[in-house]
Amino acid sequence: MLEELSIRDFAIIERVTIRFDRGLNLLTGETGAGKSILIGALGFLLGGKADTGMIRSGAEETLVSGLLDASGSPEALAWLAERGIEAEDGAVVVRRGLRRNGRGAVYIQNAPATRQDLADLTSFLVDIHGQHEHQSLMKVENHRRLLDRFARTEDEANAFARDFADLSAKRRSMERMAQGERERAREIELLRFAVEEIRAAKPRSGEEDELRDEERRLAQFEKLRDAVMAAREALTGAGDAALPALRRARSSVEAAQAVDTRLGELARRVEDAYYELEDVADALRAWTDGQGADPARLEAVEERLAQLQKLRKKYGPSIEDVIAYGSEGEERLERLENWEEDREALAAEIAAMEKDLYARALALSDRRRAAAALLEERIVSVVRTLGMPHARFSVRLARKEASEAGKAVVGQWGVDEIEFLIAANKGEAPRELARIASGGELSRVMLALKTAFAETDTVGTLLFDEIDTGIGGEVALSVGEHLQKLAKARQVLCVTHLASIAARADNHYRVEKALEQERTTTRVSRLEGEDRAREIARMLAGDPHGGTSLAHAAELLGRYAPRGATNG
Repeated sequence: MLEELSIRDFAIIERVTIRFDRGLNLLTGETGAGKSILIGALGFLLGGKADTGMIRSGAEETLVSGLLDASGSPEALAWLAERGIEAEDGAVVVRRGLRRNGRGAVYIQNAPATRQDLADLTSFLVDIHGQHEHQSLMKVENHRRLLDRFARTEDEANAFARDFADLSAKRRSMERMAQGERERAREIELLRFAVEEIRAAKPRSGEEDELRDEERRLAQFEKLRDAVMAAREALTGAGDAALPALRRARSSVEAAQAVDTRLGELARRVEDAYYELEDVADALRAWTDGQGADPARLEAVEERLAQLQKLRKKYGPSIEDVIAYGSEGEERLERLENWEEDREALAAEIAAMEKDLYARALALSDRRRAAAALLEERIVSVVRTLGMPHARFSVRLARKEASEAGKAVVGQWGVDEIEFLIAANKGEAPRELARIASGGELSRVMLALKTAFAETDTVGTLLFDEIDTGIGGEVALSVGEHLQKLAKARQVLCVTHLASIAARADNHYRVEKALEQERTTTRVSRLEGEDRAREIARMLAGDPHGGTSLAHAAELLGRYAPRGATNG
């Protein structure tokens, strides 16, 4: 529901704020007062096209904002939730501005948005019918949804669409499997070779580092042995070798200790050093006695390193990657070799789903056709009372071209292509709603549609522009009656020139021009009591003060005004 509309510097409007309520909200006023400008500003707010000509002369920017109650629209609340925008108790503030340089700005709850975002969100909340573009019923893609909603098959259709999407994904998988038969055979061959090569090589994590250490020792064995021998000689050789020298030092310290017992700790330390070096000397001796050059082992190590390097280049870059490649390759190879089994299972699953969905699509189509016939009757019965006595409304349900004899093609929403058609005048063939020429004619058709859909359509606010064009008398009374009925379930905004319609308003607003500081501007005021009666009188006879016109206005208000409205 539209609770408030604020307009600044839009065309001849300087500043206007209008509070709307539930029920039937009617805007009246002299021709040229600015009613169409108000509708244009609302269309701008709802995501319509814009140009800088909309900006009031002398202003640098126009700004239109609205307070919308989205609490009754699950679609709008879901749209907001998906984008992380929170509606405060269902209330949503939308703003749109346009500057002279052509730059625009859109905000939804103070979050920057695009014009398309604005149009998408508000399409769940407001419909404008008349000469404007914000018309959900004009979009053929919405006709299927509306018929399903009317037929109470929307949940069934949505479940069907989800299962059809699953079927489509499985079909794509099957196509990829069939198209990739040659690639599959080639991949099996390559994987089998790789897995067998890695399996035969049996690489170990860390093996390469161990082999490089061993290669270095074997390749420099002579140098290594000479170094060890030199160390051994330094410890145990003749002359000033370390062990003989330490032996003499130990004897001397022991002799000194016999005289000075305070040297006992030093004597112990010298003795420990002697035995530690003696152990080192024994270890060096054991190493030299047990080692020898091994050209065969060096060759084996080098061959193994070359083998591992080859594996790394092909499956690496590291041995760990080679091992992982082998494990994953074995799993992938098993899947590919079992492909025929998987393909047969998938084909059987697809066939079962196709059979199930085809049966469900036909059942859904039957329910739609039954609902379509009822909808046609309801629309025709309404629209013929609205000044279109020869109108014919039809719902076209065409099945897609047969893929086999007598069998329809199943799509995302079943087997039906759905479109609403109208023949507004006698002798005309039914045609698309978008091709209705007259704005008033279009509004009346939309009024009939909205009346029929009132129980199922979730759009909370409907605005009808030019709905009374070319009508009067009984037709005008019928239009007013239908608007009043529709307003019991929806907020209805309507621009009218007919007193018999205006008298039915729950909330009546007068749009008028005013001269302020030598500038023309538009003002909007809510009418109550005598002011409302005078406006009805003006609409009847052009005389807001004449006794006869006021009496007639009082009669209309007494007859048609809703209970609780202030009639004057």
